[in-house]
Amino acid sequence: MPEQFLFEVTTPLGFKVHVTGTYWEIIVSHKHPTMKNRETQVKDTLENPDEIRRSRTDNKVYLFYKKEKAKRWICSVAKKLNDKGFLITTYPTDTIKEGESIWTK
Repeated sequence: MPEQFLFEVTTPLGFKVHVTGTYWEIIVSHKHPTMKNRETQVKDTLENPDEIRRSRTDNKVYLFYKKEKAKRWICSVAKKLNDKGFLITTYPTDTIKEGESIWTK
């Protein structure tokens, strides 16, 4: 039986992005511990971003940016496969990565 999603949200691009509880724990314990207990901000970044960019290295990967404060953003990275998306990672950043801007608020 597949694991339940911790959350699933619809992006402005029209596809849903999900993450399981197990994978979220990997993100916040190994990849980016600063994102622990910030699920609400990550969901908001995916649902209401300020900008969405397409990855320069994989056209199925999207970077969702939401301004947090002056010169600080939350970046949530999702991959879309067969009209469904999943969260790859999420982190705070002070720069927006290069890549094609495909959506802005």
